[in-house]
Amino acid sequence: MAADAVSEGGAMAEERPPRLVDYFVIAGLSGSGAPIPEEPWVPEPSGPLRPPRPADPITDVAVIARALGEEVPQGYTCIQTSAGGHPLELSAGLLGGTQPVICYRRGRDKPPLVELGVLYEGKERPKPGFQVLDTTPYSHSANLAPPGPGHPRTYLTYRRAAEGAGLHALGITDLCLVLPSKGEGTPHTYCRLPRNLNPGMWGPAVHLCYKVGLAKANTLVYEAELLGRYPEEDNEAFPLPESVPVFCLPMGATVECWPAQTKYPVPVFSTFVLTGAAGDKVYGAALQFYEAFPRARLSERQARALGLLSAVERGRALGGRAVRSRRAIAVLSRWPAFPAFRAFLTFLYRYSVSGPHRLPLEAHISHFIHNVPFPSPQRPRILVQMSPYDNLLLCQPVSSPLPLSGASFLQLLQSLGPELAVTLLLAVLTEHKLLVHSLRPDLLTSVCEALVSMIFPLHWQCPYIPLCPLALADVLNAPVPFIVGIHSSYFDLHDPPADVICVDLDTNTLFQTEEKKPLSPRTLPRRPYKVLLATLTHLYQQLDQTYTGPEEEASLEFLLTDYEAVCGRRARLEREVQGAFLRFMACLLKGYRDFLRPLTQAPSEGARDVDNLFFLQGFLKSRERSSHKLYCQLLRTQMFSQFIEECSFGSARHAALEFFDSCVDKVHPEQDKPEPTPLVELEELSGSELTVFITPPEEPPAPEGSESAPQYCYDGFPELRAELFESPQEQPGALPVPGPTRSAPNSPAPRRTKQEMKVAQRMAQKSAAVPELWARCLLGHCYGLWFLCLPAYVRSAPSRVQALHTAYHVLRQMESRKVVLPDEVCYRVLMQLCSHYGQPVLSVRVMLEMRRAGVVPNTITYGYYNKAVLESKWLSGTPGGRLRWAKLRNVVLGAAQFRQPLRERRRRQQQQQAAAPEAGGAQTEPRLERHSPTRPLQRQTTWAGRSFRDPASPTGRLVKSGSLGSARGAQPTVEAGVAHMIEALGVLEPRGSPVPWRDGSLSDLSLTGEEPASGGSPEDSGSALSTQSTEAPEGLSGRTPKAGGRQDEARTPRRGLGTRLQQLLTPSRRPPASRGPPPELPPDPPPPARRSPMDSLLRPRERPGSTASEILLSSCSLCRACDSLVYDEEIMAGWAPDDSNLNTVCPFCACPFVPLLSVQTLDSRPRAPSPKPAPASGSRDAPVPGGPGPVLSDRRLCLALDEPQLCNGHTGGTSRRVEAGAWAYLSPLVLRKELESLVENEGSEVLALPELPAAHPIIFWNLLWYFQRLRLPSILPCLVLASCDGPPPPQAPSPWLTPDPASVQVRLLWDVLTPDPSSCPPLYVLWRVHSQIPQRVVWPGPVPAPLSMDLLESVLRYVGLSEVHKAVGLLLETLGPPPTGLHLQRGIYREILFLTMAALGKDHMDIVTFDKRYKSAFNKLASSMGKEELRQRRAQMPTAKAIDCRKCFGALLEC
Repeated sequence: MAADAVSEGGAMAEERPPRLVDYFVIAGLSGSGAPIPEEPWVPEPSGPLRPPRPADPITDVAVIARALGEEVPQGYTCIQTSAGGHPLELSAGLLGGTQPVICYRRGRDKPPLVELGVLYEGKERPKPGFQVLDTTPYSHSANLAPPGPGHPRTYLTYRRAAEGAGLHALGITDLCLVLPSKGEGTPHTYCRLPRNLNPGMWGPAVHLCYKVGLAKANTLVYEAELLGRYPEEDNEAFPLPESVPVFCLPMGATVECWPAQTKYPVPVFSTFVLTGAAGDKVYGAALQFYEAFPRARLSERQARALGLLSAVERGRALGGRAVRSRRAIAVLSRWPAFPAFRAFLTFLYRYSVSGPHRLPLEAHISHFIHNVPFPSPQRPRILVQMSPYDNLLLCQPVSSPLPLSGASFLQLLQSLGPELAVTLLLAVLTEHKLLVHSLRPDLLTSVCEALVSMIFPLHWQCPYIPLCPLALADVLNAPVPFIVGIHSSYFDLHDPPADVICVDLDTNTLFQTEEKKPLSPRTLPRRPYKVLLATLTHLYQQLDQTYTGPEEEASLEFLLTDYEAVCGRRARLEREVQGAFLRFMACLLKGYRDFLRPLTQAPSEGARDVDNLFFLQGFLKSRERSSHKLYCQLLRTQMFSQFIEECSFGSARHAALEFFDSCVDKVHPEQDKPEPTPLVELEELSGSELTVFITPPEEPPAPEGSESAPQYCYDGFPELRAELFESPQEQPGALPVPGPTRSAPNSPAPRRTKQEMKVAQRMAQKSAAVPELWARCLLGHCYGLWFLCLPAYVRSAPSRVQALHTAYHVLRQMESRKVVLPDEVCYRVLMQLCSHYGQPVLSVRVMLEMRRAGVVPNTITYGYYNKAVLESKWLSGTPGGRLRWAKLRNVVLGAAQFRQPLRERRRRQQQQQAAAPEAGGAQTEPRLERHSPTRPLQRQTTWAGRSFRDPASPTGRLVKSGSLGSARGAQPTVEAGVAHMIEALGVLEPRGSPVPWRDGSLSDLSLTGEEPASGGSPEDSGSALSTQSTEAPEGLSGRTPKAGGRQDEARTPRRGLGTRLQQLLTPSRRPPASRGPPPELPPDPPPPARRSPMDSLLRPRERPGSTASEILLSSCSLCRACDSLVYDEEIMAGWAPDDSNLNTVCPFCACPFVPLLSVQTLDSRPRAPSPKPAPASGSRDAPVPGGPGPVLSDRRLCLALDEPQLCNGHTGGTSRRVEAGAWAYLSPLVLRKELESLVENEGSEVLALPELPAAHPIIFWNLLWYFQRLRLPSILPCLVLASCDGPPPPQAPSPWLTPDPASVQVRLLWDVLTPDPSSCPPLYVLWRVHSQIPQRVVWPGPVPAPLSMDLLESVLRYVGLSEVHKAVGLLLETLGPPPTGLHLQRGIYREILFLTMAALGKDHMDIVTFDKRYKSAFNKLASSMGKEELRQRRAQMPTAKAIDCRKCFGALLEC
């Protein structure tokens, strides 16, 4: 079983998820008992006024036959003309025609008609609930078709509202007939029946249209005001908007007069969206209902307007009338959980009209706001029990990279159909004015949200009001594009503007004028449009099979069982519709990133213009010619300009834009079918079945021996009383108080997006099957770890610019090593740091490095890059000075190339003189003697200052300078700068002996073969300490007292530049450093490699002369199942591609286990405070650092070079404090996840605090291991001493000041730190014991007799003769068969390898050759013994995956 990821240092307190609801408000008419305003509130007309319409709905419809002498019944109205005023006669001019005429009657004596239809008899059956009007009032046939064969009998059908529907039931308010042949169209807000009323061959086609609405009379309208709210105080992050009451009652707060026996209508639920200045959305849900209104608050004029007073008899009150007013209760939230809001508001309304209750209404409101959280991964399901009979279920939204919204694509498709949905998509893309209206206010917000969501990744930039109140209806006359939703009753008073596209959701119709008609769908890309329409049509046919019942009416059993299954099907369809629009947008913008124009120079005026950021004409030419008209309009829209700006400079939507880029890569616009893999996938949330129950508020305790009597009864919704609300203080069992996430405010956020994590996980799973790819995958994550720590590393450096350049060289090193990065965090962090520290030129170099590496920057990285270039401060003036210095540098390099033949000729002359017999006793010049130094040479060079050696110091201490001038503070000159450049380049061959450097001028520099002056010797320089460059980080630079350095300079003659250049070019026995490591790299050099002259500047070789502390690390772990040691490369090969699995697999028994990282700290500092100790002198046998190196024939000293006592300058006599421990050895995938969590929670500055080793030891030691393994610079070794010293003093300038890294040495060991004394000793330890070679540990246990020196020499002899199979067979024969034979914790391969390394020395060991010979030996033995037996006796060699891991990370070469 996979072990879970470790979180050390104590788990962080679980953060409380955000509240579901932030505010509760009540809106309506203000005042309690006071008279209402005399003048009603009437909004300003936003369009031409319509004539007043009749107040009563249509309750009956009839057909009369005029040819049969029938008259219009009393109270009926006859339709004699069409909507355009043309005379209208059905079956006119036909013999035998009845001349039918349609009539209707208004009234309130019966339920109104709600729907009409046309029935062709014999071809279909009537719809359920419809009645057929087959006879006239005079009992004749009501057939509308002309007589004769071939004409189906045509009848009207109707459906009536249910009994007791109330005064405010929807009903048909108007009828009309239209003649399409006369150019008449369907009137606005009317529903047109598709069947022709005149199906015969003669006469024009006639269609019946009807309008559905609310027929109200005697109504006064006032502007809604805020009556109450909770909480009373505003949240600083989310203040309550002032316009909330207007949105709660968009049609105003009304006072109406009803018949006394009229039932109260069902409350109306509506939703709205408020958009902040920053583009953030606030979601609201309101429940509108009616309450009794006292007549005393009405004036005589208002009572007369409401019909309460007789119009004939002045002042006489009419009986049988009741006055009602409209109110609304609402909640506001940052989450579009509209079903939950509806259930909660409905519960509050029912609570207010029932009773009595033991708890006040305020207790339920405060309890819901304070104790109901938004679902989170820790609480995926929340069941809120509001009362014993009322509950609601909250489920965590599906994890999706798309932005969360209140959109319902199913309602959009169901209301409009596929064709109209595509037409609206085209209208939104070209920024037309859209007016969406419906009689159902809750439908407006869902559809409008879908309209602005289906154009993702584009973001609507113009006015957007999903539910527009009458008070804001002026926006319909705005000269800018908009998307506005409004109640259809608005059109009872006003006609729509002429330049607006009106969408009627109730009739599924679209109204538009010819001059403002959007483009035809044929202008869309042909194949993507075809796929979109086919997909929407297929999904439209599945909508009738889904459950559409309201969630608040579901039972508790249904909520816990079938709710998720039914809603899951709806969620699937919702995602499929959304995915269809997403695929179309991805095809529409396919390849747009190829036309982005990155900034590469200092920004000028208009740098943020879309023309400078995007190649519009190139993008247009890459599209289909048939779609150019669409693209021309799209590219000129505000939302496309905003989209390009977001892609170029980053935004809060960067994760969503990155997801869209991945969708663009997946789609293929040339296909006629959608891709098999959906773009929007339903992800598993957490697999948790946890359901959190929120209980109702507790009732107050009753006196002993009695029950608490209900005392709260309401006639309507009450005014809120502050003393009845529950206190927001936490109670036992309540959720913890939310706490802000701590982060570094000014540091980059090196976080991966969810999309990047998904891609990295996918890459790791694919790489795990290929050995070489798996090793490169781990290596890429290790470099990602270093760049995660880069902000803290740069912040700790005294020269941030040099630290940034160091990171850039690490990028170059990654490219040279062919590192495969799982994401772009490495580049992104460096670019963001360049922006933070004002280095735009370096950002451009990083971008070029990305392109050179073949990495296409995603939206986030590209945004950080352009932001760094745009916002950073560029150097003022022209770059002439820099160009001149660059030219001068090229001249110096050219002179060096011309000097190369002279050096070659001089070398040949020296060889000829040494070979001539007559010159055997001749004395060579001192200048030529210097080409054979007696010890390896180290140097220190920088661009910004010279490095001087103090000949009086026994250790060759470096004295540093921080400017281009001399070390004594002389003013920098051009000549001094050239001298420094020549010194830094190290490419010219100077004079053979030192010459005093006079004021750093060019006159001190000899570019010819002049005779050297006296005054210097080779021994003056000595061997360099392991120090950093003058611009190295403060925590890493070697600290030398400046005062002492100046005194030494004062009594030391200046040393000529020629001497130092001669020493730098003098060959030494030590192989040169490779190109990879930057200046701060650890001292151990990689294998020899060809180096350029610049390598001497960028990669000096350093080795410490003495250390105050030594850290030993080993990842070798013991498998408890088979008692075998598993080594680093085998552990890496056994890791799973999972960022939560800590286990590796043992290569011998295949059992999973958690490997451990063993740590041993050796602190040699004095316990009492004292100045920094001078370097200790080594023993007589040990090679002194900086002194002559050992000769190769002295095998004991050569093999002892790697021992800590010799490397550190200690002989073992100094007392040391030893601390040891072991922590889990984490895979780079797991470690990165843990490190990202730590940085996100505590900020990047935690990685430079001395408390890090104690607070997060697992993360700290794993990071130190990987950084040392890859020779990457870091401040982690310094934190070990800083943590031992305790907290820094208060006068320290910053918490990142750490000890000198030269005093800390980190050694990575291949074998265990402390061998098990109860096991057999390793062979290489026995070899060192027999050879009397000093070693790190002494074997404490007994040595078995078979493991003699003769055995070791025989094994080595066979290996030296390339007969490894005989060495393996000898060891197997000596150990004996298991389980009776000797048991070695190390495998046969490992024992022979370590023994060979111990005997030959690591510099003379070729592991690749050894592996080839061992593999050949294994195959040879397998033919005789069998592979299975060899594996049981642990004689197999590491797997190919383990060998590739060792090849990528490098062998440790130290046991």
